[in-house]
This record gives sequence, structure tokens and C-alpha cells, in this order.
Amino acid sequence: MPENGETAPLLGENVPNLARNTNLNGDATADRVRRAATVRAVTYGVLTTLFVVALVLMLSLWDKLSGTIGRLPKDPHQAALVVLQKSPIIDGHIDLPILVRELHKNNVSAVDLANPFSGHVDIPRLLEGKVGGFFWSVYVDCPRPDAGDDYLKATWRVRDTLEQIDIAKLLINKYPDTFSFSLTSKDVKTSISRGKIASLLGVEGGHQLGNSLQVLRQYHELGVRYVTLTHACHNAFADSCGIQPGIEPRWGGLSDFGYSLIDEMNRLGVLVDLSHTSDDTARQALQYSKAPVIWSHSSARAVHDVPRNVPDDVLRLVGTGPNQTDAVVMVNFAPFFVAPAGEADLKAVANHVEHIAKIAGKKHVGLGSDYDGIPAGPVGLEDVSKYPDLIAQLYSRGWNAFELAGLTGGNLLRILEGAERVAWELQRSGVQPVMARYDKRSDL
Repeated sequence: MPENGETAPLLGENVPNLARNTNLNGDATADRVRRAATVRAVTYGVLTTLFVVALVLMLSLWDKLSGTIGRLPKDPHQAALVVLQKSPIIDGHIDLPILVRELHKNNVSAVDLANPFSGHVDIPRLLEGKVGGFFWSVYVDCPRPDAGDDYLKATWRVRDTLEQIDIAKLLINKYPDTFSFSLTSKDVKTSISRGKIASLLGVEGGHQLGNSLQVLRQYHELGVRYVTLTHACHNAFADSCGIQPGIEPRWGGLSDFGYSLIDEMNRLGVLVDLSHTSDDTARQALQYSKAPVIWSHSSARAVHDVPRNVPDDVLRLVGTGPNQTDAVVMVNFAPFFVAPAGEADLKAVANHVEHIAKIAGKKHVGLGSDYDGIPAGPVGLEDVSKYPDLIAQLYSRGWNAFELAGLTGGNLLRILEGAERVAWELQRSGVQPVMARYDKRSDL
């Protein structure tokens, strides 16, 4: 290469300029190829060895590691606690407000939920039971029979319902580190993620509406997110199943006004609750509702034959297939709905869960204990601290983590989200508030 003023000072004599001269020595190239191949072989060998060692360790420690990588512990109670840590209980129906009304005349200052409290519910037991949320039932009883066949006599039920909404909210606000008032499925998830108990409101009976869709709208404004179409009495909207042995129907299911009620509940995003309703009311509501529905606290009639429980032909209408409606049936713990006298226990409740799951599917069953609305719980499910034992029982019967997470609350959240989505779509499409009125009223 000729010497010039540019290359000589930088490269010196007889030094090739690699940026221009690519005729490299063949032996040097071969050496580099051999060295690279050797390095690759050694690297792959080391990685393979490390992988085999890690696999052997993982397999040998599988039982210890399984709780953190997807499988549940073999011990049923430990498995239940693992499930509930991520998917806590969301109960569809707890009657704490009516107990406070009966015991303390709704005097919130007389109530201490931070310590052991009368009935089945207080904060220590809620925490022990791994509760992540529940519907506070703002229930008041059916009016007396002398209210009239057309349900037109004043009964004070709207006033009393407002008082129950008030006491529920006062108790929620009294313990802000424990409870979080929730209006939506997103609120529920946020509350649980922050370690609080999501608190929703449910009205337990159409008799509490005062024959008025305007009252429904105002309840919704106050935070009510489900209305049970009936309690143990018929009302202007629908037939009840009564208690035992049942009662004669008035409307043959839903009244015309009842269909209007469902229209407005769908538009608002208020869940249609079919507990306490007659079989015909349930069938018609399932077929008519645009939104998913719930049974907030009902069990399976095939397991224990009482009118309050859901028959198999109605359960078969639940689902996502043709002529079905998405729903969740939340199993009631009331001993007289669970089994014959003296036979109600945790295993009997599990039988109801499994039967509903068998007929409707595991995605359509939940828990609605009715705690504080019943004299006592079944043996083994005496109060809210006992939920883990029920989850352990179902795990021992073959339920997996995913299925149990649906039972404890995931299935209910899906239904709530579905009702919210229908309400949003109806309102976005311009559907207006329903202006129907009860045709037996003479004051309008």
C-alpha cells in the first residue's frame, strides 16, 4: 500500500486499513470461527445444566411451592384461606340493619360493631370469615293484611325503608377503616383491593316501593342496587311464593305494572332479585329482563322441598344459551330452607351449592347467607366467621380455585357488571325513564 500523508502517521508501514482492505488472513478467520463455536457450546451446556437442576428442585419442592404458583395446598382449610385471600366472600344478603332497628331502634351510637355484637355479624367475625363485601338488606316487613287487596292503604313502608337506608349508611360511615360504600362493580373491586369491605344496598321487597316507579328512582339515587320483586307477600308488581306451604297467586306471576318495573330497573342498572317470588314470577322475569338477574338468598328445591327454594325447571332457564338468562343463585343458609328440622348443617348447605351448580353451572351459583335475618345458622355455619369452612368443604369435593373464586364473589360481580352494561346501553340509546303508574291509584 503506498505511503501517503493520511495513512502513514496513523497506521504505520505495512499495516492494512481494515475499513478498505477486506482480504484478511484465512487462518485468522478460521480461528475466530472455532473460538465462537466453542463459546457457544460451553454456554449452551451451562444453561442446559442450570435448567435441569431448576426443574429437579421445582419438582422435589412442588407441594411447598404449589400455593404460590397456581395449585392449592392439599389441606382443605389452608386451600380455602388461599382462595379467600385473593377472592374474598361477597354475600348477597345480610340483614344487619333490621337487627339494629329491632335491638336499638336505629340508634347508631348504641351499636358497637368493633366488638362482639348480637346476632351473626360484627367486624372481628367479618374479618375472620374473609368477607370482602356484602349487600346490606334495607328490609322492612310486609304490611298487615288489612292494607287492602289493591295495596292502596298507607303502610309507612317507604318511610321505614328510608330509615333502613339511613342506618345502613350511618353504620358504614361509622367504620370507614372497615367498610366502603359501593355503587358499582368497579367500586367493589377497588374496595377489596384496599382491604375494605365493599358495602352495597338491597331493598327486600316490592312492597317497599309504595306502588311507585318514582320511589324506585329515588332509592337508586340513594345507592340501592337491587330490589327483590316480592317478599313473603304479593304486591302491585308481582306474586310471592309465600313461606310454607305457599300462597295462592294474585297476578299469575308479574302484573303489567311489574313488567314496567323491570324495564325501569334495567334502565337504571338495579338488579332484579327473584328470591321470595313465585315460580311463575321468576320464569316471566327471566324471560323478560334485558339484564342478568339474581336470587340474593335462595337455595335448591330439589335438595329441600320448600316454596322459597328454586325448582330445577327454573334453574334450567339460567345460563347463556338460547332461551336462557345469565343469573346467579346465591345459596341461603336459613336452616328451615336448607334441610328438615335438626338436619341443617354445613354439608347440607354444600349440597345446595352443588345441586345448583349441577343444573345451572358453577358460573351461576353464589352465597347469600341471610345472616341476622334468621334465628340461627346451620351447624358449622353459625355466623360470618365460618365461610372458610364451607369453602374448604367444597374444595374437598373437587372444586378448583377458579370455581371457588366464582362462588365466593366472582359470579356476582359478573352479573353486576352485566346489569351495568345493559343500563349504559339503554341510556346511551336514548331510552327514557318509564312513566307507567299503578292503574288502581286514584290520586294521579
